[in-house]
Amino acid sequence: MILTEDTAMNRDDLERVRQWAEQKLTTEGEPPWSWYRYMQLKDAISALIQGMDVTRPMEASPQSASHLGASLRLVASDRQLENVQSHPDRPREVPLPM
Repeated sequence: MILTEDTAMNRDDLERVRQWAEQKLTTEGEPPWSWYRYMQLKDAISALIQGMDVTRPMEASPQSASHLGASLRLVASDRQLENVQSHPDRPREVPLPM
């Protein structure tokens, strides 16, 4: 199975890979170093699946409807704020070493 940028693994795909890793863990004839990697893979996939269980897609979120058109945007301004005051405990100028 080759994944490209526009494809994603769903829960069924993750389950299938986890079962494959579990099979590899019980199969004899695998190199001894591979056991740890298969365990890491199995644990990582289990964590991903648990995360999928406790989250919901944005489309199902009641807040998503109110924020459909809202997005953040970067605004640049050269204007300095006139009424900004520095912190009273902080000196205005940093003394330079002589």
